[in-house]
Order: sequence, then structure tokens, then C-alpha cells
Amino acid sequence: MAPATSPEPERVGSAWVLFLRHHGPMVFGALVLALIVAAALLAPWLGTADPQKLAPAARLKLPSAQYWFGTDALGRELYSRVLYGGRVSLLVGFSVAALAMLGGLVLGLLTGFFRQLDALLMRVLEAFMAIPAILLAIALIALTRASVENVIIALAIAETPRVTRLVRAVVLTLREQTYVEAAIAIGTPPMLILLRHIAPNALAPLIVQGTFICGSAIISESILSFIGAGTPPSVPTWGSIISEGRSYFQLFPNIIFFPAVFLSLTVLSINLIGDGLRDLLDPRLSREL
Repeated sequence: MAPATSPEPERVGSAWVLFLRHHGPMVFGALVLALIVAAALLAPWLGTADPQKLAPAARLKLPSAQYWFGTDALGRELYSRVLYGGRVSLLVGFSVAALAMLGGLVLGLLTGFFRQLDALLMRVLEAFMAIPAILLAIALIALTRASVENVIIALAIAETPRVTRLVRAVVLTLREQTYVEAAIAIGTPPMLILLRHIAPNALAPLIVQGTFICGSAIISESILSFIGAGTPPSVPTWGSIISEGRSYFQLFPNIIFFPAVFLSLTVLSINLIGDGLRDLLDPRLSREL
């Protein structure tokens, strides 16, 4: 008599099918983002040249076997510039999201738990929120100089108040829970309550918000580079490539098309991941699934 086959592989397969059915867009976004990140990181080994190498004799070439994405007005290869430009745009997006999440988490925990800080600090943060993030970033960069580091710092400062407000709202709800009141009643130190009982429960909405901040930061960096207020001209970014090619768009649309496609796919994939994480980390939706 043949031994009975284990149902475990079938259960695993069914679980993956069910997961893909409910979270297919998130998986698609993760795959697209992984490919774009891999292309940016592996750019030196993907047939690229120096993104700043000038070749006046090869200026304004259409896509071909020699120049996959064509060339710009200075003869620089667009394929190389787009891949290397992705490094800067992705670095800005991920760095701004990480810094804003960290700063917003700390400030949100403090303002939501300590009422004395709430009244003062939130008024200051609300004043920052009254200014559009892109205008605040332009003002901060104007006070310093154009560089990748300053763009990251300026955008992180502009996004931190919004994260703080989100975490604060979560903390105000959690601090009224019975287990938090019990911890306060038995004399547990406030910082221990924040780290052990409140911060872990605030991570889910914080992670979701971080994905949207990442996409927003990439767009903001592209806007700053497009208007010449972001990274230096010597640093290729998707926004600066589009800015340099806008005068030739009617005759050579490839100069704008390829960086715009990479920019759109990156932001779209990050937003799909954020939507999927929101559904996955929401306890009510998880019970329905």
C-alpha cells in the first residue's frame, strides 16, 4: 500500500495562490521596484558608459543598437544617465522615508504620551505643515547649497511633521487602553511603556506611511532637479535629465520619455507596495482574508 502523500505542499501552494489573489498588485510592485533598484545598483556592469562623458559628434541620436536610449544635446548616453540617475533618485526616496519615519516616530511618541510637550511642539509642527513640502524644501536648500545631502535633509524636515501627526494620533488612542493604564498604575517608567507597549503597535501605520513618503520624496527630488534647485548639474537625476531635454521634446522625445518612464514606474510600484501593506497590516482586513 502506497504511503499517503503529505498535504503540506498543497496547503503551502494554496496559501501562495490565495496571497497572490489578494495581494497581486503589491507583488507586482515589489518585482518592478526590485528590478529598478537592481538596474541602478548594477549599472556599471550593465553595458553603461560614463554618464558625464561628452561626445559632440554623437549629439541628439535616436535610440539604436549603439545607443539604446539615444543621446542628449551634449552627446551623453541616455541609457547610462538614466541608470545612474536612478541611484540618486532612489537614494533620496529611501533616505527621506527613513529619516522622516525615525523623526516622526520619536516626536509622535513624545507628543502623544506627554501632554506638556503636545501643546507646544504640535503648534510648531503645524506651522511647518502649513507650508507645502516642496516650497519648504526650496527655502531650506536656498539657505545652503545644492547637493544630494541637503535635498535629503530638506525633504526629511518637510515630511517629518506629517509622520509625527500620524504617530501622535495612534499614541493618543493607545494610551487610553487598559494595559497601558495598568502599566502606569504599577509605576512602570514612561519610556519603558513607550518602547514596550506603544511603539510596536504604531509601527504598522508608520511603515505604510513610509512607503508613500518614499514615492513623494522621489517626485519632490525630481521637481527640485527639474527647476535647478536640487542636486548639482554634474549629478544626473531623472528630473535633471527631463529638464535638459525639454527643449528638444518635439523632435527627440526619447530624451524625456525614458527617464519619465523609470520615474513613473518607480513611484507606481512604491504606491502599490504601500497599498498592499496597508491591506495586509490592517487587522480588520486580515480577518476578512
